[in-house]
Amino acid sequence: MMDVKPLRYFVMLAETLHFGQAAARLHISQPPLSRQLAALEQSIGVKLIERNSRNVTLTVAGERFYQDAKNVLNTLEQAVHNARAVAAGEAGVLTIGFTMCAAYSVIPRYTRLFSAAWPDVTLQLREVVSNNLLEQVRRGDIDAAVLLPSEDEQGLNTQTVVAESLCVALASTHALASESSLAITQLQNEAFVVAAESAASSLYAAIVTHCQKNGFNPNIRFEVQLQQTVLSLVAEGVGIALVPASMQKAQVAGVRYLPLDNAPLIEQVLAWSPTNQNPCLRGFLECVGS
Repeated sequence: MMDVKPLRYFVMLAETLHFGQAAARLHISQPPLSRQLAALEQSIGVKLIERNSRNVTLTVAGERFYQDAKNVLNTLEQAVHNARAVAAGEAGVLTIGFTMCAAYSVIPRYTRLFSAAWPDVTLQLREVVSNNLLEQVRRGDIDAAVLLPSEDEQGLNTQTVVAESLCVALASTHALASESSLAITQLQNEAFVVAAESAASSLYAAIVTHCQKNGFNPNIRFEVQLQQTVLSLVAEGVGIALVPASMQKAQVAGVRYLPLDNAPLIEQVLAWSPTNQNPCLRGFLECVGS
C-alpha cells in the first residue's frame, strides 16, 4: 500500500503553491520535501508539479491528483476515527434482549439514557421469550439481556435492575373490580392465568408459593408464553392474574389492576457474559448503574 506521507506532502504543496511555506507547515526542510514529491511523481509515472524560479503550479493531472489525494486522506482520517471510536465503545452495534416485563419497567429508561450518552452506537432491542435469552447471551447472539431470574445463570454476570410488587389483574367487569386492594385469600376460588413455568420460572414460582403460604394452591386454568397474552385472556374474563406492577403500563382494554396486600417482590436482572468483547457494553453497564 502506498505510504500516505507523500500524499500529505503533495496536498500541502498544492494548497500553498510554495515549497518554503509547505515545508514550514510540515515541520521539515525543503530538500526532503522536494525528494518526497519527486519520488511520488516517479512512482505514479505522471508529472504533477510545474516549478520555475518564481512559481509553483499544478499540472492538469496534478489538479486531479490533488482532489483525489484529499479524498483519500479524509477517508483515512475517518477510518482511523471510526476504529478508535469502536474500540472505545463510542460507535458500533449493541444488542440487548429482554422479556415483555422489562419492556414496561427498565428498557425504556435504559434506551433513553444510553442513546443520549452514546448517540453513535446502534442499539438493537430484541423482545423474546425468556427461556431462550441466557443461551443467546452465552452464544454471543446478544450482548446482554434483561429478564426474570433463572437457575440457568451459571457462567454469566448478573445484576438486579428492578424489584417490583405483584399486582392483581382482573377483568373490569369482575365482581372484585371495585375493591381498592385485594388479599391473596380473596382469590383462592378464582381461575388463574399465568406465564408458563418454562417461560418465566421465577414468576411462576412466586405466584404459586405466595398462594401456598396463604393456605391454597392456585387454580391455574391457562399457562401461556407472554404477559400480553395473560392480560388478553384476563380482559376476556376467563381468569385473573398476578403480574409485575409495571405491566399496568400495557393499558390493555377491559383490564383493571389492583394492589395486592403483602405482595411478593419480583426481580429482574441484567445478564451478560464476562467474556463479551463488545466495547459498547461498558457504556450500557454504566447507564444501568446510574
